[in-house]
Amino acid sequence: QVQFVESGGGLVQPGGSLRLSCAASGILFSFYSMGWYRQAPGEQRKLVATISPSGNTNYTDSVKGRFTISRDNVKHWVYLQMNSLKPEDTAVYYCNIDRTDPFDWGQGTQVTVSS
Repeated sequence: QVQFVESGGGLVQPGGSLRLSCAASGILFSFYSMGWYRQAPGEQRKLVATISPSGNTNYTDSVKGRFTISRDNVKHWVYLQMNSLKPEDTAVYYCNIDRTDPFDWGQGTQVTVSS
C-alpha cells in the first residue's frame, strides 16, 4: 500500500523558515524521482520542487534560491527546507512521485505565512 505522510507545516511570519518532511512507504523509493507539490486555496495543485534518485534537483521559478529539496534513500524520506517564506507560499504541501499520474495523495501539511 502506497502511503505518503507529510509533516512540519505551521504558521510562520514572512521571512521565516520551515522544514517539511515526508515519509514514503509502499514504493520502490530509490527508483523514483520525488516531488513536493503545493495547493493554495482556490488553485490547482502545482509541482514546486523535484529530486531525482541520484539527487539532481529542479525548482519552479518562484521558489528558486529559497527552497531546498533533499532525500534519504535509506530511510525513504523526502525533505523541503523553506527559507525566506512569503505570504504567497501559503498552501497545503504534499509529496509524491514526480510523474503526471502520481500515486494517491497523502493528507498534506498546511503552511501559512502571515504576520
